[in-house]
Amino acid sequence: MACVRFAPSPTGVLHVGNARVALMNWLYARKQGADFILRLDDTDDQRSCQEYVEGIIHDLSWLGLTWSEMVRQSERLDLYRAAFDRLRACGRIYACYETPEELALMRKRLLAQGKPPIYDRSGLGLTEDQRSRLEDEGRRPHWRFFLDDRPVAWDDLVHGTIRFDKLSLSDPVLYRSDGRPLFTLPSVVDDIDLSISLVARGDDHIANTAVQIGLFKALEAEPPRFAHLPLLTASDGGDLSKRRGGALSLQELAVQGFEPMAINAHLVSLGSTIQPENSLEGMAAGFDFSSFSKASARFSMQEIMRFNRRIIQDMPFDEARPRLVALGVGAADESFWLAVRPNLERFADVETWWQVCCGTITPQSTDGDYLALALDILPCEPWDDKTWGLWTATLQEQTGRRGKALFHPLRLALTGMDHGPGLNALLPLMGRDRAVARLRGQAG
Repeated sequence: MACVRFAPSPTGVLHVGNARVALMNWLYARKQGADFILRLDDTDDQRSCQEYVEGIIHDLSWLGLTWSEMVRQSERLDLYRAAFDRLRACGRIYACYETPEELALMRKRLLAQGKPPIYDRSGLGLTEDQRSRLEDEGRRPHWRFFLDDRPVAWDDLVHGTIRFDKLSLSDPVLYRSDGRPLFTLPSVVDDIDLSISLVARGDDHIANTAVQIGLFKALEAEPPRFAHLPLLTASDGGDLSKRRGGALSLQELAVQGFEPMAINAHLVSLGSTIQPENSLEGMAAGFDFSSFSKASARFSMQEIMRFNRRIIQDMPFDEARPRLVALGVGAADESFWLAVRPNLERFADVETWWQVCCGTITPQSTDGDYLALALDILPCEPWDDKTWGLWTATLQEQTGRRGKALFHPLRLALTGMDHGPGLNALLPLMGRDRAVARLRGQAG
């Protein structure tokens, strides 16, 4: 049975980069009939908090992503310790006593010499007496995994064959000196225990994958397949992570009125040939990791807005109705929705057009004499979608006005706006009494 996972750390809110990884895993799972597991990497008890856990759950649900199981690493610490003890028993773990400052100095020295900043395994050569003296000084060890010297390679679903010389990597720290496990070991142990068959994540994890494949093999487990997605950049090609602040969090995008499917559509289309559909099921049907480019993809707020408009303008009335009720315009009927829908960028914009049709506006026209004539020849009710054309045709005949000079003063007087839905549709919705009051208020 195929199984994938999304593994956020609850140390902050989800942003669009996180959402992209979650979405790709979900779409792959949906197409393959696989399980999708939400794994919370919350072993950092100093930074993880329940507020962020609840935020992750809310944001994923808002996007329409569901999961078959949720696990928390903070509840699985015994599994990680058992794997650590097993690796230590077979000689693959060793204690190191350098302080963070000493490691930073070692790294700086190697870089200055033009060498890769690889740990020199000095902890491996410590005698028992040396370790005792260091601990008597108050030092506590951190623990590293001994990488073997064999190259590691895998067939990546996005990048193709990736090959690593293990000598170009430092032995990874698995446990801190305070006894907390780092990301590397718990991730591997969970992937084994949960039978994860594919790990899809950002390509900033490629070096981690090379290390973790060594851990899979040391624990006598078959590594899953991997797909490393290129990271997103800002619209100008710059580093998105340094610019996003809170503006590109899912919570903020929701506040700004973006539809979740607009975000999904943009994220699935970024750097891929996959056609963005208006439904997750439609996206899943055409999903394929091989459709993604190896190059970074540029995130664009303008593209999200384009998808947002498309989704709203394709929305049927039955889907819009409960949201209209929630906005306080539950009296709106299908004719109103179909009239204003083509002019909505965000769903909440519907409130503006409800005021135009059924509420109060601030008139803008100053062509008083023309409006007085328009009022005199305003047709009697009943009105339909032909009333506007008949009215303006008579005005044209009597005034000789055409184009903008004919239509624009009427639009400003009746709607208070210089743009919007066709007045052939709006005029019957606002009714003659309201139209008369607006024209009379500005007629010369």
